[in-house]
Amino acid sequence: MPDNLLPVLTDIVLTPWGLAVLGLCVGSFLNVVIHRMPLMLERQWQADARAMLELPEASAEQPALTLYKPASRCPKCGHQIRWFENIPLISWLVLRGKCSACVTAISVRYPLVELATATLFAACSWRFGAQPTTLLWCGFVAVLVAAALIDWDTTLLPDDLTLPLMWAGLVVAGLGWNLPLKDALWGAVAGYLALWSVYWLFKLTTGKEGMGYGDFKLLAALGAWLGWPMILPIVLGSSVIGAVVGIGMKVTGQLREGVYVPYGPFLAGAGLVVTMAGSQRVLQWLGWA
Repeated sequence: MPDNLLPVLTDIVLTPWGLAVLGLCVGSFLNVVIHRMPLMLERQWQADARAMLELPEASAEQPALTLYKPASRCPKCGHQIRWFENIPLISWLVLRGKCSACVTAISVRYPLVELATATLFAACSWRFGAQPTTLLWCGFVAVLVAAALIDWDTTLLPDDLTLPLMWAGLVVAGLGWNLPLKDALWGAVAGYLALWSVYWLFKLTTGKEGMGYGDFKLLAALGAWLGWPMILPIVLGSSVIGAVVGIGMKVTGQLREGVYVPYGPFLAGAGLVVTMAGSQRVLQWLGWA
């Protein structure tokens, strides 16, 4: 990295306020990922199924759908979102949460995702300091936000998110930018096997599936970034978060008999708590250090 760029990074971009602004922009992009990635995967699965079954292609060709095409539009009237209507958080506030063309309400989740990502990015600066590797942790939390919300919406944890996150953690450790590679490697192994074992124990006992394979991969990714000693705290923390959310849903009538609540968001939430608290503090909380 050129010497003249490092002061700019450390003094402006990597400060809590600088990363908060970056987080707003990344959060805006995450909204697109959360909405479009499941649709893109569904289309790909349908195409793969047709090819395997040797069925003719769909008669009505669907327009291209990627993370950047087509441009964002109002789902109600089709109004294309102009650049000044797409400024993170600000545009939603200026438009009072409504489409400028048809005045249809725009979900409050869009600005909340942007605000949450901005807050997490600022927290990364506070936690890891104004250094270039902090951007890696920002990428880590951004993927967790996207994966958690996709799972919440669809009960799907895409391999396109969990597997690159796991490999990135191993590479970062291998380069010596985070924790020892041995801790990261065994963290990935322990994370996957921990939930894989629970899955099969539950299935052999009850004949039912209690979770999906995406949960194994997500915990493996968390282990690759945070190390094997954090696997048990993450599982315990996810159980606590899940219980709190479940009680809240039960009280408000959102949790009904037979409704499946995905586990991924709770794993991601516990992973974020451990990340921001630090492994040493977490071990102290549990009385293990």
